Amino acid sequence: MKLKHNINPVLLQLINFIILVYSFVTYIPWYIFSGSRQAIAKAKQVKAKPVNNKPGGAYRSVNSLHCLASVLYPGCDTLDKVFKYAKTKFKDKKLLGTREILKEEDEIQPSGKVFKKVILGKYTWLSYEDVYIKAVNFGNGLAVLGQQPKTNIAIFCETRAEWMIAAQACFMCNYQLVTLYATLGGPAIVHGLNETEVTTIITSKELMQTKLKEIVSQVPRLRHIITVDGKPTTWSEFPKGVIVHTMASVQAMGAKADTGRLSVLSARPVPSDIAVIMYTSGSTGVPKGVMISHCNIIAGITGMAERIPNLGEKDIYIGYLPLAHVLELSAELVCLSHGCRIGYSSPQTLADQSSKIKKGSKGDVTTLKPTLMAAVPEIMDRIYKNVMNKVNEMTSFQRNLFILAYNYKMEQISKGYTTPLCDSLIFRKVRMLLGGKIRILLCGGAPLSAATQRFMNICFCCPVGQGYGLTESAGAGTITEVWDYTTGRVGAPLVCCEIKLMNWEEGGYYNTDKPYPRGEILIGGQNVTVGYYKNEVRTKKDFTVDENGQRWLHTGDIGEFHQDGCLKIIDRKKDLVKLQAGEYVSLGKVEAALKNLPLVDNICAYASSFHSYVIGFVVPNQKELAELARKKGFKGTWEEICNSPEMEKEVLKVLAEAAMAANLEKFEIPVKIRLSPDPWTPETGLVTDAFKLKRKELTAYYQMDIDRMYGKM
Repeated sequence: MKLKHNINPVLLQLINFIILVYSFVTYIPWYIFSGSRQAIAKAKQVKAKPVNNKPGGAYRSVNSLHCLASVLYPGCDTLDKVFKYAKTKFKDKKLLGTREILKEEDEIQPSGKVFKKVILGKYTWLSYEDVYIKAVNFGNGLAVLGQQPKTNIAIFCETRAEWMIAAQACFMCNYQLVTLYATLGGPAIVHGLNETEVTTIITSKELMQTKLKEIVSQVPRLRHIITVDGKPTTWSEFPKGVIVHTMASVQAMGAKADTGRLSVLSARPVPSDIAVIMYTSGSTGVPKGVMISHCNIIAGITGMAERIPNLGEKDIYIGYLPLAHVLELSAELVCLSHGCRIGYSSPQTLADQSSKIKKGSKGDVTTLKPTLMAAVPEIMDRIYKNVMNKVNEMTSFQRNLFILAYNYKMEQISKGYTTPLCDSLIFRKVRMLLGGKIRILLCGGAPLSAATQRFMNICFCCPVGQGYGLTESAGAGTITEVWDYTTGRVGAPLVCCEIKLMNWEEGGYYNTDKPYPRGEILIGGQNVTVGYYKNEVRTKKDFTVDENGQRWLHTGDIGEFHQDGCLKIIDRKKDLVKLQAGEYVSLGKVEAALKNLPLVDNICAYASSFHSYVIGFVVPNQKELAELARKKGFKGTWEEICNSPEMEKEVLKVLAEAAMAANLEKFEIPVKIRLSPDPWTPETGLVTDAFKLKRKELTAYYQMDIDRMYGKM
């Protein structure tokens, strides 16, 4: 995992001697004044234990061996009570922040395409009290429009302050909030709205014009559309019976309403009431609506909060992932309940180099300077590749200096030591890419490669926690502790849940395996959700209740428990394919081994039980592939390069070398590939909002290429 340098051996010996002297001189003051000694001790401690000595026994955090945690604050057993507690405690403190748009302009690219660019101002803030009043008024306004407690209301909107205000209004009034990703395609949106029989949808002007306009006639029960950012321009094809309101006008209705007559006051939620029906991003087909109760969410955020030390009013969280994703919603609710500020952003305005930020102006992280941030592996992988590309473009001296510092810090981190000099002199510039103040990065949604995790640890000078959880477990399962600098693991069970491993004979995983018990991961606890909306068959398949009344979620993921009680995800049942000759191939394992290559932006491995070899679809990195084509003397457009059999063979050679270096078996290495000139984004429908591969959709999209690679054409 160390980076390679090309320094003269004699000079390298001298540098190593200087480093040795520096380490010796600084060790004593570090030992005396640094708190890292305690961190080293904590990192070595056992973090979870089995509750009994039977094979397959459940593991619990050592902090909740005798009783699982279920509430953040005494008496706060529903989300409206949690917010009211936070509002009372942090009344005038800043809560939700939004940047004002100072200027918008069109920028014409050399290709002729027009990109929208923005110049943004400072963050303007709403206090806890402001948000509470706006939520109360909005909830009452919805009641005026006829919304009844325990009925469904949909939100189809980008991540922004109004999303959270609307959610809090629904939690207060016991409306069941149906969440839909802003990037879902038309059929998936129609499916979610019709299945939940909503009459009201909360959205934005842009999504109303670009997405809802085309499908609203297919949602016959729809009566009200509420736009969070003002009324859109005229809509001539407006269907009869549907009224458009602004969020401000609904809040005004609520402020004027006679609250004594509103039914919401007599229908406050109880812990078992449904808070959210969260539609998954559909990596395995049609999106499923997961019913999440108030007590599910509160148990989940209780477990998550316990893993973030010193969480409080000094923290600033940057919210940019989809709030319709359980990771983002949970993270923001954790922050809201602990007095943190939440500044809103988007992937297009996040950094100074983001696509919508005008050159020379500041991105959101530079302005906000967050201390907490959540990310999905796809985003971290992009940061890793971009920084490493910049390192490769440095002068020989700069590159070797960076590599020496990187390797030195890697060695120190593995021992539990800190490197303040390297952090301030070498990595400060990289750290400033995320504002310079990040103290904890949390990654979830999909597995993070060890190389990327270690890179983020080193260059951003903060712990990178990996979390594991599903929508069906209210996002909660495990999170690594901040002083655990190992890679490739997802940490011990949270204090709100317990985890056990169930034998999976077909894959050869048993909870009696040595040295580590292995099997399908089952999550139990109050965070395990109610089930799937109007889908009893799937609910019975994925959820079970044991003889003690404990509810268990069968995740379909394969894990192993290490001796310190930390979990490692090693496989996925749905990703395992049996080849014609009987060998089992883990598609996820193949992809993980190849995804971090500079030449690869994304990859999907594919195998069929009717054939004896693996194939793959690859989204190549344009810069790297163009350079490879130049070296091989191949000329042509980007599409011609990607469609060239000659270039496919060259890329295959690179993949094969990397696969062997990663110790893949010969039968696991892709034999044929298809180079895709177009990236896979949520908008294409080929990946989810968390950038997980949608294998079914990818298979359909590349069916002709699959037939070609397996010799059917």
